[in-house]
Amino acid sequence: MGTETNNSYIIMTNRPKDPGLLVTERIRGFLEARGARVSVFADNEDALQLGLRTEEGEGCRPDRAACMIVLGGDGTMLKAAKETASSRIPLLGVNLGTMGYLAEVEVCALDAALERLLRGEYAVEQRMMLSGSVLRGDGSRETAQLDALNDVTVTRCGPMQVVPLKIWVNGQLLASYGADGIVIATPTGSTGYNLSAGGPIAEPEAGLILLTPICPHTLNTRSVVLCDRDEVVVEIGEKPSGGVQEVEVSFDGSLLTRLRTGDRVRVKKSERTTSIIRLSEPGFLERLHRKMSE
Repeated sequence: MGTETNNSYIIMTNRPKDPGLLVTERIRGFLEARGARVSVFADNEDALQLGLRTEEGEGCRPDRAACMIVLGGDGTMLKAAKETASSRIPLLGVNLGTMGYLAEVEVCALDAALERLLRGEYAVEQRMMLSGSVLRGDGSRETAQLDALNDVTVTRCGPMQVVPLKIWVNGQLLASYGADGIVIATPTGSTGYNLSAGGPIAEPEAGLILLTPICPHTLNTRSVVLCDRDEVVVEIGEKPSGGVQEVEVSFDGSLLTRLRTGDRVRVKKSERTTSIIRLSEPGFLERLHRKMSE
C-alpha cells in the first residue's frame, strides 16, 4: 500500500480528450479543497483561460510530488512515463479514452479514487522499460538512447513492400525473414501493438521481452518470448532487388529516426522503471477480462 505523505500533486492532461479542461479543473478543485498543492500541465491557452498554474515554481516540483495524475488514455500515460522516467514519480491514470489498460480510473468513479489516493490506499506496480540505441552500418553509433514503457517498433516506410530483417539475440542469429516490421515489447506493451500484431498477452509485472513480427511473409513465423536479461538486435537487410531498404524505428510510438540497409537497433531492458498506481483490488486477469469484454 502507498505510504506517501507528500501533499503535492501534478496533473498532466490531454486537451483533446478533456474539452475545456473540465475534468482537469474538477480534479484540481477536489485536491485543493483538501489542502493539496497542485500543478497542471496543459495547453497554455486553456491554462490561462482557467487560471491553471503551469509554472513549476507556482505549484510543486515534479521530483517532489506524491504522484502525477494523467488524464487521457494509454497514449497519454506513455507520454507521462517518458517525462517522468528520471524522477520515478508514480503515475495514476484517469481514462478518457477507450481501452485504458494503463489508465484504470474511470470518470464515473473519480471522487472515490481521489479519496483513496489522498488516504494512501493504493499499491504501486513497478513496470519494466526497454532501452535502445541505433547502430549505423558504417560503425557509428547514435548518441541518443531512448526508453520505452510499451514497445520499440521497426516498421516499413514509403510504398508497401516486404522489409528484410535479421533478428539477433545475445549475438546469435535467431531468424531472418521478410515482414512489415517487428514489435519488441515489454509485458506492459503486450496489450498494445504487440497484441494487434498477433502477439501474446503477458502479466504486466513479469520479466519478459516479447518479439512479434508484423504481418510476416511466411507461414511459420511466430512471436518469441525472451528473458528480460536478453539483448535483441534488429538488422535491416537489402531489398530483394538488391537496393537500399529504409524503415522507421519508434519508441512508444514516437518516431526516433530512419534506418537503412546495414543499420541496426539494439534493445535491452532499461535500468529505469515506470511506477503505476493501482487503486482497485481486482488483479490483472480480472482487469483484462473486463477490457476484452467491452
